[in-house]
Amino acid sequence: MSPCSRFRIADSKFARSEEKLACFPSYLPGPPSSNSPALAPWLASVTPFTLVSPSQFRAVPPPLTSKRYASAYKEVKSLGSATNSSRTPAQTDLALFWFSNYQVLWNRVLRDIAGAHVYNIDDTARLLVNLAMADAGITAWDTKYHYVFWRPVTAIQEGENDGNPRPDGDANWQPLVNNPNYPDYTSGANNLTGAATLALALFFQTDEMTFSVTTTNPAAIQQVRTYNQFSDAAADVVEARIYEGIHFRFADAQARKQGRHVARWVFSHFLRSVDDDEWDEHDDGDNEE
Repeated sequence: MSPCSRFRIADSKFARSEEKLACFPSYLPGPPSSNSPALAPWLASVTPFTLVSPSQFRAVPPPLTSKRYASAYKEVKSLGSATNSSRTPAQTDLALFWFSNYQVLWNRVLRDIAGAHVYNIDDTARLLVNLAMADAGITAWDTKYHYVFWRPVTAIQEGENDGNPRPDGDANWQPLVNNPNYPDYTSGANNLTGAATLALALFFQTDEMTFSVTTTNPAAIQQVRTYNQFSDAAADVVEARIYEGIHFRFADAQARKQGRHVARWVFSHFLRSVDDDEWDEHDDGDNEE
């Protein structure tokens, strides 16, 4: 294992801060250098649009030597493998469907929902989806580059060396899709999806909504999926990233939680309707005795 490949391991034995800095010359704010071994570490330090700081909703530390890690490891090893997987054909197609560009995908959904259900153009800004997704993405990157946790492909190939006696490693294991070149924990796709779906639910004051999602991946057999609840789409993304072989379940679940925290923060603090304010305490005194 090369020194800089250790950025994927969360255990302090392998991921000491000085090793991170040696492998991440662009770890501080600013554009990444051309020889950066991972994508956009500087995004972890971007000033958020609405949050107090990128770390405001940083996730709890990921597990490594626990039974929870062993369970998630075995799950993604079985369901996320490129070959000899236990996935069903339907699960494979769900994985391919959600192997998408999430900004494009959710903005298509947003335009359709706004066009069908938002009749006042002023209210379209108050959907707050893009503000929530932007800060959820920053939140994900803050967590990714704080813990620098390895992807399943590295974890499984190095499974004999992780300090956890339960999982069995496989040096030849490969995921269904190529792993993105940044740390596993937490999932950016689930952060964005958790933020988008809850922002919409908060605006409409219900999780119940019939809407369609169109994939950006031409390899998916089913190109359009219809949902009746925002939370159902969010749940599918958690499963899909495991079927793709690129995330542990705890990385997906924590990311969805982070995205939802961001959405609640944005909805309660920004672009609020005047009807939500106690403006009658500051009126012209017409009701005063």
